[in-house]
Amino acid sequence: MVVLDPYTHESGWLIDTAGRILTGFKGADCRVAWLVAGTDDEARQFLGPWADEFLVFADPERVAIAGLGLSRLPALVHIDQGLRVVGSAEGWNPPEWRRVADGLAAVMSWTRPAIPGPKDPTPYEGAPALPT
Repeated sequence: MVVLDPYTHESGWLIDTAGRILTGFKGADCRVAWLVAGTDDEARQFLGPWADEFLVFADPERVAIAGLGLSRLPALVHIDQGLRVVGSAEGWNPPEWRRVADGLAAVMSWTRPAIPGPKDPTPYEGAPALPT
């Protein structure tokens, strides 16, 4: 699951990169999805055509984001069938996102997408996940 905040540039910069990563797992025996810190309408507007490609969960009160223990967005989270967080990466830290993707690929017997890709942004810390 890729977790984004529609009110920050940091999440906006990563939509296409995150979409490419999710697409890499589309045929695997798992569900890939977006979790957006906004309403259904805000999520659809923020994601644009990506909203039609994968499941989209809206979290306007950021309850799920807090429950996942995230402090920075964007984030990549691997959740198992028991709803346990197996791995997560916060901000855009390509080695950390690669680690999470490697773990998912190993569990799914799948090939992970290249992280970072040639058109991906440079690493950055991300924005706070929860209001202070």
